[in-house]
Amino acid sequence: MVVTQENVTVNGSRRSSPQEIADHLRERIRSGVLKPGDRLPTQAELAGAFGVERGAVREALRSLREDGLLSNVTKGSPPRVAVPSPARAEPQPTMVGLAPRLTEAFAARQVRIDAACLTAETLMLALGEPVRHIHEGRIRPESIDVRILLPSRNINLAFPISVDRDSQDDPVHQRWLAQRNAQGHVLRHNLTALRATHGIDVRVTFRALPFTPPMKLYLLNGAEALMAYYMITRREEPSDAGLLDMYDVMGTESLLFSFEEAAGRRDAAFVAESQKWFDALWETITTDLTLS
Repeated sequence: MVVTQENVTVNGSRRSSPQEIADHLRERIRSGVLKPGDRLPTQAELAGAFGVERGAVREALRSLREDGLLSNVTKGSPPRVAVPSPARAEPQPTMVGLAPRLTEAFAARQVRIDAACLTAETLMLALGEPVRHIHEGRIRPESIDVRILLPSRNINLAFPISVDRDSQDDPVHQRWLAQRNAQGHVLRHNLTALRATHGIDVRVTFRALPFTPPMKLYLLNGAEALMAYYMITRREEPSDAGLLDMYDVMGTESLLFSFEEAAGRRDAAFVAESQKWFDALWETITTDLTLS
């Protein structure tokens, strides 16, 4: 046993609070006195060592579990110091990082994907991988519910936009609108086709944002949030209307950052708040979006 009455005294004879107990154990874990895989004493033994009721110990252990420092925190057996999971991969370009995360999310029985973005291009392309896995019989969700927030056609976008004009007649705006609609149609077709081929209950719904999103956000099964900033750049592109000189973003190349509910309280809070933000937009200031 690593933790004893002799070495846990925090405030003399005063009873330790749950926070003090958690801080004491946290310091021993971080200093290496308690190593990954080590078994802690039972709750009764910890309560005796700290001179507190078991309720205080349970609260302290719950805090450490939420921080990802303990595993097997149950009534039946002593907890263990958690073995650190392999470090998550460095942020990757969205086009590289999104597809494997979606494929993992589609392994669930009920799949829920929420997305807020400028166009559906990256999502449309990345969904090809989980859809292929479904066709190959490697995964088989029972239902798929996809909700997508895209900018309304009726607003003046902050980007993409021509360098020298900002009206809705802007050819850059018309180009964006055509892409938004075409990509949305393809995405919806590829998913809803799974109803006929595999009997999967599929719903794909779009709503229109009254503003230009400064970043893209993907929420996977309420357990993971993936976010990437739109980096604005000036570039030129040939078109039927001539050379388009515009401020645009390269969304597929934006670095994608992952926050996982299971990674600890900080990540879990980000996932929860991101979901609340998305749900609030969906239910309040957004409007029905029809892809023309």
